[in-house]
Amino acid sequence: MLYEMQVAGLTVDPITRSPILVLKDHDKEIALPIWVGPYEANAIMLELEQIPTPRPMTHDLMKNLLSTMNAKVRKVVVSDLRDDTYYAVIELTHQGEVVSVDSRTSDAIALALRTNSPIFVDEQVIEKSRCRDVSRIAPERSSSDEERLEQWLSEVSPDDFVSP
Repeated sequence: MLYEMQVAGLTVDPITRSPILVLKDHDKEIALPIWVGPYEANAIMLELEQIPTPRPMTHDLMKNLLSTMNAKVRKVVVSDLRDDTYYAVIELTHQGEVVSVDSRTSDAIALALRTNSPIFVDEQVIEKSRCRDVSRIAPERSSSDEERLEQWLSEVSPDDFVSP
């Protein structure tokens, strides 16, 4: 099963200072934090804040290439979580055919934002993210830190986010 999600915003992990992209479902019942790099966070933030750039950035180029080729992004799917790495697929339509392209999750989401395409997360990814060993991502976290982060993610609103 796929859950349609929206980018709720970007924030910074208070412990590791790494950017976190937060996806939430439409009912605001499920939150999926995805740690991303600073450059990826910047690309997403530029689009969220509608900040123009003097020249096309990489994801703008991707959008322009697709448009020139008469291809459209149908949807983006965060399809798997393996070894603390999220995987995504960009589903395109081109000349009447559906084409799936493997992608880094941050790139897929940055492109989805630029093309106003829906973002989905596979149910198995949500389950795996709830069970994953967070200590492998940020070894200095304690169980109380993890509980505070879980609590914070369940209560956070888009107005609480800050730019990295």
